[in-house]
Amino acid sequence: MTDPAVPSDTPEIPDKLYFRIGEVAGLLAVEPYVLRYWETEFPSLAPKKSGTGHRLYRRKDVELLLKIKHLLYEKRYTIEGARQSLLNDSKGGKPKVPTHTQRELFTPDPLLRIRTELASILQILK
Repeated sequence: MTDPAVPSDTPEIPDKLYFRIGEVAGLLAVEPYVLRYWETEFPSLAPKKSGTGHRLYRRKDVELLLKIKHLLYEKRYTIEGARQSLLNDSKGGKPKVPTHTQRELFTPDPLLRIRTELASILQILK
C-alpha cells in the first residue's frame, strides 16, 4: 500500500532490517549531515545506535525520512510546517490554525506594530 504523502517516484527501499546513515543518505540523495540535522528537528525520528555509535535506521525511519524530504523539498514546507504536518498526520486531526500568518509577522514596518503594542502594555502597567 502506498502512502499518499510520499510521491510515487520515490526510491525503492531494500528489504533489510537496518540501514546505515550512508545507505539512507544515498537512497534519499541528501548528505548525511542533513539526516543528522533532521534528527534534531523531528522528535519522532530516532534511529538506534550500534555499540560503536553508528546510526541504524529501520524501515519506518527511512519511510519517515522520505516523507520529511517530500514535505521540505517538494512541498516547500518550513521545518516547523513539516513537523506540524507530520504531527497532524499521526493524530489524524485537522491542521492547527496559526494565530498569525507569515504576512502579518513580516509586515513592511514591524517596528511600528511593536511600538504600538509596547505603548498599550505601558498604558496597562500605569
